[in-house]
Amino acid sequence: MSGALLVLEDGRSYPGDAFGATGETLGEIVFNTGMTGYQETLTDPSYHRQIVVMTAPHIGNTGMNDEDPESTRIWVAGYVVRDPAVRPSNWRSRRSLDDALVAEGIVGISGVDTRAITRHLREQGVMRAGIFSGDALVDEAGRTRRLEDLVARVRSAPPMTGADLAGEVSVDERYTVDPVPGSVAEGAEPLTVVAVDLGIKSMTPHRLAERGVRTHVVPSTATPDEVLGLAPDGVFFSNGPGDPAAATHEIDLLRAVLDRKIPFFGICYGNQLLGRALGFGTYKLVYGHRGINQPVMDRRTGKVEITAHNHGFAVDAPLTGEAVAPHEEGRYGRVVVSHVDLNDDVVEGLACLDLPAFSVQYHPEAAAGPHDAAYLFDRFVELMTASTTEEAGDAASY
Repeated sequence: MSGALLVLEDGRSYPGDAFGATGETLGEIVFNTGMTGYQETLTDPSYHRQIVVMTAPHIGNTGMNDEDPESTRIWVAGYVVRDPAVRPSNWRSRRSLDDALVAEGIVGISGVDTRAITRHLREQGVMRAGIFSGDALVDEAGRTRRLEDLVARVRSAPPMTGADLAGEVSVDERYTVDPVPGSVAEGAEPLTVVAVDLGIKSMTPHRLAERGVRTHVVPSTATPDEVLGLAPDGVFFSNGPGDPAAATHEIDLLRAVLDRKIPFFGICYGNQLLGRALGFGTYKLVYGHRGINQPVMDRRTGKVEITAHNHGFAVDAPLTGEAVAPHEEGRYGRVVVSHVDLNDDVVEGLACLDLPAFSVQYHPEAAAGPHDAAYLFDRFVELMTASTTEEAGDAASY
């Protein structure tokens, strides 16, 4: 087993063993607190350009299968684990985690103290990092590369702030996911949703299909004419990577949807883009929320949900009372914060009171669980149904 070195931009380094492919990888280092669902994490496009540290110590014991990927490839820039499984043990496994990482060229490291790394990131904040192994640990003369040179290499990587990444993970061509057989009443027409792919996970259109919805998934570059030309009953903005402040095209597209009062639902990145479309700011969290155990309160019902998260940015909106959306002196009317994180009071959802639009900062599709927030897809269907029967009120019935 060859050696590897994890290097942070603040100069800290952690020696370990090469895991997956060998070489060099750079990205923003973040940690995920989920104890299960590593395959969904690896294939989540929201992790594009990020090195993921798994806080659970033992990773890989269920291998990799052909049913659980959330996209067509592994998106993480690098992978950090403490104790990888020697061999997978699950009847659905088709290959080991290590083999999957090697096949897709994902550089990783194992045998490091992931708890110490996580504590450091919680105290100092997420930062750029690099994993170096194999030939990447030696210079042209065959000598071991100096730590200061590796730190300089890490600092040359672009930061996540200001990064416009949705176009790098989005589909190139539109595709359609039809309703699940039996989910549409006999003789009825299915509702139609246009889902803008900012890094969409495959389970999202499936959750809509379960509810009798036909979903047209379109690229992030789609124009208002292209979206409206599909005659949607509703528009959906997905999760995705990058800084929402840089997504000017997607924000303009969303405003075109809001101007026409088409029912809108956004999740994760889509929540941040709704916030910016309404005129609120966004900001970078110190270390973000990534995992499947975040407690969030739905203020409409008072219910506390355990939810799946993957975000490093958040919306800056008033936590109490109604606010008038700042864009163009209240063009979009009143807005409330509909959901809030109980760990740190981060805004976890928005609901427009004068438009049929709402969003949440987390993942209600939650392929790896939990499923507490699945009702949000029902809420979206109810909103579209009310709109098509000209009975639409506000988005969340506040």
